Amino acid sequence: MAAKKSKFSDRKLLESFEAGEARALARAISWVENGRPGFEDLLSALHGKLGRAQRIGITGPPGAGKSTLIHGLAALVRKRDERVGVVAVDPTSPFTGGALLGDRIRMTSAIGDEGIFIRSMASRGSLGGLATTTREVADLMDAFGFERVVVETVGVGQSELEIAEATDTTVVVLTPESGDSVQAMKAGLMEIADIFVVNKADRPEAKRAAGELRTVLRIRQGQTFDRIPAHHGVDLTRMAERRARAGGDDGGEAAADAGTKRWEIPVLMTAATGGEGVPELLETLDAHLGHLEETGELTIRRNRRTLERVRAVVNRGLRTRVWRGGPGTEMLEAARPDLESGRRSPYEVADEILRSVMPDG
Repeated sequence: MAAKKSKFSDRKLLESFEAGEARALARAISWVENGRPGFEDLLSALHGKLGRAQRIGITGPPGAGKSTLIHGLAALVRKRDERVGVVAVDPTSPFTGGALLGDRIRMTSAIGDEGIFIRSMASRGSLGGLATTTREVADLMDAFGFERVVVETVGVGQSELEIAEATDTTVVVLTPESGDSVQAMKAGLMEIADIFVVNKADRPEAKRAAGELRTVLRIRQGQTFDRIPAHHGVDLTRMAERRARAGGDDGGEAAADAGTKRWEIPVLMTAATGGEGVPELLETLDAHLGHLEETGELTIRRNRRTLERVRAVVNRGLRTRVWRGGPGTEMLEAARPDLESGRRSPYEVADEILRSVMPDG
């Protein structure tokens, strides 16, 4: 079926983008990040170019050394003559609304290398460790032709789980001597990690922290106590087998395609400031991509991401229709006396506002 003709009006920007001009990529990112009129038409015009880049999510607590690790990875990728785009999500400045910490400052040696493109984005209050348009900026980098697109979360600890939905491979970076391994168990990071990295491995507690993580992972997979009778009727081995057959919490398609082959989550040790362990991390990223391709999980993850994008765009469109282009704000102000007096409930008013933009709803 023929592709739908693009409605995006700035043909010069599209031509420059497709010609590989970095300034055009920067302009396109600003267009999307600021939500300028027509930005969804721009994304739609470039949608057919997606799917070439491996999307890598780097998450973990503040101070874990995520930016330094990304810097080391980018340098190794460039030695392979591959290009890498980095989306670094930072806290929002309370004064300017922009990124509080520009990761380009932390990766100064990459400046001047045309094969590395770094974009800092403000989280702008968005939960989940990502900015609202992070996924779409990653789309632009993918469409631009980068072989690797790395997304670094804001590093707020327990609310970074969205990164797993936005990337192909999720790397959770922790440090020793700070209780990060325990926090990882509490925060749900155990659920999203494809690879664990204990950074700052030159510290005394690094081996112990890595050992703790490996033990917890084996317990979760029912391997550590597989020869010990079930305690209180809980057989961890059988639980792990059931989870593998069911394909985890997100559908059984992967298990059906993968058969019994399962990715064993590795725990790597790095000292990113000196580059130790970074080549091994890159090799593991390659291995995970190969595993995803071989089992069909890569297609499943990317298809799921596309479906979630539709939902997100619909939700964004509804918000725009209600609050920006619609009567939502005026209707809410008009209903304020009744809300404050208790004569009407928030649900009644919300229903009235929704019906104003969806009369048949």
